[in-house]
Amino acid sequence: MKKTTLFIASVLLCSSSFAQLFSDNFDSYTVGSYLGPQSTTWSTWSGTEGNAEDATITNNNANSAPNSIYLSSSVAGGGPQDVVLKFGQVYNSGIFTLQSDFYINSGKNAYFNVQGSATIGQLWALNVNMDAGQVSIDDGNTPNLATGSYADATWFTLKIEANLTLHVWKAYINGALIGTWINGVNTVASADYFPVQNSQYFMDNVSFDHQTYTLPNLNAMIANVNMGGEIAGQNVVPKVQVINAGATAITSFDVNLSYNSQNYPFSVTGVNIASIGTYTVNMPANVLVPGNQAYTATISNINGGNDDIAGDNTLSGQIDPVVPAPGKMVVGEEGTGTWCQWCPRGAVFMDLFETKYDQYWAGIAVHNGDPMTVTDYDAGIGGLISGYPSAVVDRLADVDPSGMSPDFFTRLQIPPVATLINGATWDPTSRILNVSVKADFALAANSSYKLACVLTEDDVTGTGSGYNQSNAYAGGNNGVMGGYELLPSSVPAVQMVYDHVARAIAPSFTGEANSFPATVLAGQSHTLNFSFTLPATWDENSINIIGLLLNPQGGIDNAGKATIAEAVANGYVAGLSTIYGENLEKIMTVYPNPASSKTTIHLNLESQASVVLSLLDVSGKVLSSKNYGSLNGSWNLDLNTSNLLGSNFIFHKLFFSLNLHAGFLNCDQ
Repeated sequence: MKKTTLFIASVLLCSSSFAQLFSDNFDSYTVGSYLGPQSTTWSTWSGTEGNAEDATITNNNANSAPNSIYLSSSVAGGGPQDVVLKFGQVYNSGIFTLQSDFYINSGKNAYFNVQGSATIGQLWALNVNMDAGQVSIDDGNTPNLATGSYADATWFTLKIEANLTLHVWKAYINGALIGTWINGVNTVASADYFPVQNSQYFMDNVSFDHQTYTLPNLNAMIANVNMGGEIAGQNVVPKVQVINAGATAITSFDVNLSYNSQNYPFSVTGVNIASIGTYTVNMPANVLVPGNQAYTATISNINGGNDDIAGDNTLSGQIDPVVPAPGKMVVGEEGTGTWCQWCPRGAVFMDLFETKYDQYWAGIAVHNGDPMTVTDYDAGIGGLISGYPSAVVDRLADVDPSGMSPDFFTRLQIPPVATLINGATWDPTSRILNVSVKADFALAANSSYKLACVLTEDDVTGTGSGYNQSNAYAGGNNGVMGGYELLPSSVPAVQMVYDHVARAIAPSFTGEANSFPATVLAGQSHTLNFSFTLPATWDENSINIIGLLLNPQGGIDNAGKATIAEAVANGYVAGLSTIYGENLEKIMTVYPNPASSKTTIHLNLESQASVVLSLLDVSGKVLSSKNYGSLNGSWNLDLNTSNLLGSNFIFHKLFFSLNLHAGFLNCDQ
């Protein structure tokens, strides 16, 4: 995403107590040796030092010569390095500052977090992701609390400043403020430097310090301005967050937001904001415009006059919203399960993305090991992720669901090969849903592109223990997480409602192999039809139809999303047809099954179709194919399996496609 830059003037009233508690440039350590055994402050996540989890001292690159430390990982789950800087105690008041110099190799990334509890792994106060020249900070609940830019293969300084008394946190790159916010967790105990997959970074000149802070008598501070969106053209309601940074209650104030050469004034009266309390002002709505635009929020007339500290009454910045590519929709597929104690985090961030970016976002929760599992979909996603919860954006590298923003904004700006429009017919009596996914090509393509169709359902409930959600956030020890901190460690099924639940994917995770001809020209349209029979337990009013356009590498080029009602309104377009689910049994039987030398496929076609029958293994590889020409009515088609490896094939009636030119059977050996 493009950056938002903020500028704030502030004056702090503090006691005379100030000390740099720790500073390390790594120059006193032995090059090539592990860090932990040479330091009483540095350790590892497990506490075991002097092994692969630890960092080694290097003189290959340093911001202050000669030494630094180097962290890297190429494995899916990150690590094994996991280096911890211990602060010596848990700080919950005053101003705490953590600062480090970073050098991130070109095309690589870096990550660290701040722990809020003395026991590592109990409470995350902050996550800092650095990738593709962009720093993105979240508190485990809200993404993009601060964003800013850096240059690859260049040393830069990142500073986190936390006023733990006021709960106001700030972040700086090379001394320039990139964000200020009220943090969900307000204690600090250590910093964990963990190389995620594709990390390669050096660290130097690491320090932390602490100073006390004394409240003035009357002081209103603007803690944060949220412009309400990050995408040009969005209708937004900016929010100005005000904190009572004084000892006296605040009962009234005026606030003005200046943006795009317009002023938006607002008066607040009849409130009672206690000391260190916060108040969020919903400003008048406006539209984010393209280009780098300045904004300024100013608070005045506090309790009918001036407050004691004028310097923190203004917060200014610039917002450069992302301009989405026309017709682009990005897909987020989340691996989740009711058994997974950390998966509430995935649900929270999937809901957040749906709320913030609905027009540009299609979220799909792919369940594993619970009653909502779709076996084929689960297997496909399972091959792309390293654990649960994890997410893939347009089937790029897996990320934590809290870290989907960089990939989302990157993909949002890339023009799609084609835009997708979903049409449908729906028969509530038979519960047959016929779907058309129409691809309007803006760019030339070929038969390596494929279409698939996914059905998701919102507001899913169930009974039995399989619908109980395991919850690591119970009791709040692991931070705020969308209300899960108020729920028990095993949330009973009666209290759970699941959204974005993947219900079906057709014809397969990898899409229809014969979706398009060998050559597709820009300006052409091609349509693939899908047919589903919805079980009675599915609520058709909560179903989303998501068409997927898959690129030759298996990633998602674009998507289209519609409810059944919206798709019906769009109109059904006849095209190549795929029969899926229970409808398959109405037109096809396979015997014998299992088969050794030969099997027969009995077809009962209601209309003329050109049929090519292909035999695929479970990986999608074509083992055998035969063109039967134009057929109609009842037919028995013999398929020779004697020349195939093995002697005992089992055919799974997972899908059979009458594409007016092709049909497929899946098999196991």
